[in-house]
Amino acid sequence: MSKSFMNYLNKKTIEDIDVNGKKVLVRCDFNVPLADGVITDDKRIRESIPTIQYLADHGAAVILCSHLGRPKEDDEESKKKATLAPVAKRLAELMGREVKFTTDIVGDEAHAMAKALKPGEIMVIENVRFFKAETKNDPEYAKKLASLADIYVNDAFGTAHRAHASTAGVADYLPAVCGYLIQKEITIMGGALANPKRPFVAILGGAKVSDKIGVITNLIDKVDTLIIGGAMAYTFKAAMGVKIGDSKFEADKEELAKEILKKAEAKGIKFLLPVDNIAADAFDVNANTKVFEGDIDDGWMGLDIGPKSQQLFAEAVKDAGTVVWNGPMGVFEMAPFAGGTIAVAKAIAESNAISIIGGGDSAAAVEQLGFADKMTHISTGGGASLEFLEGLELPGIACLNDK
Repeated sequence: MSKSFMNYLNKKTIEDIDVNGKKVLVRCDFNVPLADGVITDDKRIRESIPTIQYLADHGAAVILCSHLGRPKEDDEESKKKATLAPVAKRLAELMGREVKFTTDIVGDEAHAMAKALKPGEIMVIENVRFFKAETKNDPEYAKKLASLADIYVNDAFGTAHRAHASTAGVADYLPAVCGYLIQKEITIMGGALANPKRPFVAILGGAKVSDKIGVITNLIDKVDTLIIGGAMAYTFKAAMGVKIGDSKFEADKEELAKEILKKAEAKGIKFLLPVDNIAADAFDVNANTKVFEGDIDDGWMGLDIGPKSQQLFAEAVKDAGTVVWNGPMGVFEMAPFAGGTIAVAKAIAESNAISIIGGGDSAAAVEQLGFADKMTHISTGGGASLEFLEGLELPGIACLNDK
């Protein structure tokens, strides 16, 4: 058990401090998708409301900041597309109250508005990434952000793995606590990893072993069953001497795959790989498809797990106490190769396990299939939840005050 998990479970939250009459700077995750200035999915804004509401109800003057997209400091056009103005407007609609907005970030206008902000009032400053200083975690910039407020709250789990000015830097200058979103992430994910209800099953998919190697290494010491799907399964298959045809794999990771297989055997954990695959003769939604058990012929590439693997994986999940899932089983974006991911999502939804979906593609799959309400927890951060599952320290959480 890495120290960081236990330490994460001991962080102060907004309920551990007195916010009455204080200016509170909240780092939210308002990185929402926009099309022509219109928000196409406001889930992240809705999820941030409980924290904002609590602070406003308890007499805080609430100053919200976030990034959106990847604007460039010297490119006005990119900034126009990444303004937080539509976010402030949508937040006001959702909360049914006024939300002030300034196009300034750390200048005179932002400071004047923050200074005049009364208890219970809410304001949003412009996109913190309009300055390069944000991602560089420039201490001067962090200090200017901090000078807007008396207390700092981080509630953006999606960027907690980044040491930026607004996610970590400001904590050097203000008392720092977490909001409800981060609290939920660390309590549920941290709790599941620190003391899982068994059997503990981890399902990892996606394209590259190299992306998930840290997660595999960390989880192999904790799980009872490890299931590998997606393209990274072919690297393991190749390492075992199975023919994989033209399937995508990482030749330079075969030795590593062999080591992982050995380690799993030594630990006595169940290590499940696909027993059959749906392959295609081209990477195309209209390609010819064929199910291969064992070896895949040349000229064919595996793009999803086959029906027997779907059954095998579903069986492993059925009686699980805890399931952690990160990464699709196949090329989920193409209907003919989405079956494996759907089957796994369905099996998790129907199980009685504590189910944790680790952001990114798996979260999107679960949402699209309508299984979201059947899952215990869907992480809001792709990269952050991966690093959390790896047992790495997340700067945006490490910087918060301990209880």
